[in-house]
Amino acid sequence: MNVLIMGLGSMGKRRVRCLKSLGIQNIVGFDLREDRRSEVKEKYNVRVVGGLDSQVLDSADAMIISTPPDKHNQCLRTALGHGKPAFVEASVILDGLAALDELARKQKVLIAPSCTLRFHPAIRDIKGIVKGGQYGRVTNFTYHSGQYLPDWHPWEAVKDFYVGQKETGGCREIIPFELTWLVDVVGFPRSVKGLFGKTMDVGADIDDTYVVAMDFGGSYGSMTIDVVSRYATRSLVLNMERGQVLWRWDEAVVNLYDAASQSWIHYTYPQGLSAEGYNRNITENMYIDEIRSFLDAVAGRGTFPNSLEEDIKVLQLLHQIEGK
Repeated sequence: MNVLIMGLGSMGKRRVRCLKSLGIQNIVGFDLREDRRSEVKEKYNVRVVGGLDSQVLDSADAMIISTPPDKHNQCLRTALGHGKPAFVEASVILDGLAALDELARKQKVLIAPSCTLRFHPAIRDIKGIVKGGQYGRVTNFTYHSGQYLPDWHPWEAVKDFYVGQKETGGCREIIPFELTWLVDVVGFPRSVKGLFGKTMDVGADIDDTYVVAMDFGGSYGSMTIDVVSRYATRSLVLNMERGQVLWRWDEAVVNLYDAASQSWIHYTYPQGLSAEGYNRNITENMYIDEIRSFLDAVAGRGTFPNSLEEDIKVLQLLHQIEGK
C-alpha cells in the first residue's frame, strides 16, 4: 500500500513511525517546510516532497492528514478531489465539515477522523465495564484531563504553532479529543454548559481551562480540561448503580469496585512504550492500533470506529459548551 502523509510536524512523524511499525514501506511525506522534510528523510528514510502534483496524489492508495487543524478541511478536499480514503487527525474546526461529509458519502470515499483514546487499553476496559451492564447504568462521573501546554513542544514557543491560536488553541483542541471517547462510553449528553477562560500565562493569549457540566437525562457528568496542569493528568471517577470505576492514566490499572461483593477488581494493562521526548503515558501503541484500523478499513477488512458524522456532533457539543 502507498500512503501519503500530509504534514511532517510532530504528529506527521508519529504517523510515519506507525506505518513503519505496521510494515508499510511505501510512504511519501509532504510538508512545505524544508527542515521538516530533511528531518523525516534522514530519520525515517522515506521519500519527501515539498509540493503535491498529480503523480504524487494519483499514486497514493490512502492519505494521512497530519497538518495543523486549520488546514484539515483543505486537505480533505484534496483527498476527496482525487477519490482517496483519508485519515485525519483530531479536529477542532466545525465550519465546512458537513459539506465534506456529504461529498464523501456521495463519492463513497472513506474519511476516518482520529479517535486515538478509543484505542487506549484502559478506555477499552472502561467501555467494556459500562456497556456490559452488570453494574447497572451510569449515574454520574467526574473527569479531569490536564497538561502543561509549553511541555507539548519544548523546542518551540507556544505562540509559534497552532496551539497558540485562539480557534485552534491547545485547551480548546483537547475538548473534542476527550469527548470523542467519552460519548462512545456514556453516550451523547442531552445538554451541556461550560465555563472557560484564561487563568495564567502559557505563552499565548488563549483560553487555558474549560469546565463542562453534562446532562444525560437521569445521569450527569462533569469534565475539566486544562493546559495549566504542571503534572500531566487524566483521572476518572465513574459511578454506576452497583459499582464504581477509578482510573488514573499514570497507574496502568482500571480499578472497579463491585458493590455486591464489596471488593475491588483490578484491570491491569501494559503501559507500552512512548517516543523520545513525550510523556511516558503517551504510548505509541494506541496510535499504531488506530492507523492499523484505518488501513484495515481501506482494505475492506474492517470498519473504522469513528466517522465525520460523529465528529461533527462532537464539535457541535464544543460550540454548545462555548454558548455559540
